[in-house]
Amino acid sequence: MNDEVEGRKLSNMSIWRLLTTVAVAGASFTAAATLLAQAPGAPSPLVSPEIAASRDVRLRVRAPRATDVYLVSGGDIPGVGRGGLSLEKGSDGVWETTLKNLDSGGYRYRFTVDGVPTPDPSNPLTSQSNTNSWSLFYVPGATFMDTQRVPHGAVAEVHYFSTALGRDRRLHVYTPPGYERGRDSYPVFYLLHGAFDSDNSWSTVGRAGFIIDNLIAAGQAVPMIVVMPDGHTTRFQQGGAPADSTDFVRDFTTEIKPLVEKSYRVRTGRPVTAIAGLSMGGSQTLEIAMGNLASYAYVGVFSSGIFGARDGAAWEERHLAAMDDAALKKGLKKVWFATGKDDGVMASTRSPVELLRKHGFDVVFQESGGGHTWINWREYLNTFTPMLFR
Repeated sequence: MNDEVEGRKLSNMSIWRLLTTVAVAGASFTAAATLLAQAPGAPSPLVSPEIAASRDVRLRVRAPRATDVYLVSGGDIPGVGRGGLSLEKGSDGVWETTLKNLDSGGYRYRFTVDGVPTPDPSNPLTSQSNTNSWSLFYVPGATFMDTQRVPHGAVAEVHYFSTALGRDRRLHVYTPPGYERGRDSYPVFYLLHGAFDSDNSWSTVGRAGFIIDNLIAAGQAVPMIVVMPDGHTTRFQQGGAPADSTDFVRDFTTEIKPLVEKSYRVRTGRPVTAIAGLSMGGSQTLEIAMGNLASYAYVGVFSSGIFGARDGAAWEERHLAAMDDAALKKGLKKVWFATGKDDGVMASTRSPVELLRKHGFDVVFQESGGGHTWINWREYLNTFTPMLFR
């Protein structure tokens, strides 16, 4: 039998037989993978993403039979428009592109291979949005959200049955360093996501756990529990009607908040309860907070507001009693808005700021650079969190 045929047989050997071989020899699974990669005719493993010290990021995908491969961004990668960015094909059938000098932060992406959306098969990191699962990479270099050598908290995926909605639901919960070993109780911060995201988003692309770990370690924030619920009760597609928050507000009030107070060592009462959200989550924050203002001492609204003049008038009428209650205002320690100057929702942000000020609220409004992206929302979280529970 010639070498070509022998090589073909070895390259087609089953993974099971390779694992059996190395197990008998007392080797590890890594050894099996190495043996498989070294088999004649086997392609060399790809590294993707490859992140350089210069903050250049090289992305690769092996697709030798494809005719078109594009990089699609989750929204924040500069230079990648709605149509995607074309990759170049090498003689080995590997398509690649290099993104130059990216700012530090988390980025979502996927490939489109001959029209088929495809996650990066070489990258195990993912982040969920409302309708998609994205591949994820992180460019280090921003101290406030890097993975530092500090004590780390934990983020748990929590499933519950909502009797209000009649179905299974999910949320994520951050607990601070040492929570599992201690008996202390903590203040609670409810953190809501945007229309194109999910309850997974704040802790993945949003880096919420790392941001709060670093703030706590630096003494800039008190240890706290952060609850990141699913703000969607129906699927929301781009170009569709705005999400109706009524069901979510009901689920939050009757299911999520009681579940958290029963299942976690949280301190209860207005002075130790905060709520904030971005975009859709910001409008939900306003609805929840003003609907029960006696329960929240801290309110944060990121890149959001009340959308539409008609909705603004209805919102004011619905919450008029709470806004004109002097006693409720006394226990409200912080109302904080932030929006990028290039964000299309700037007018919708200014409207509730002016409305609340008209009714006697002390509102802080920060106009940052940038637009409607995670680049801003991570910064807002880092700025807002140290204000809480002081």
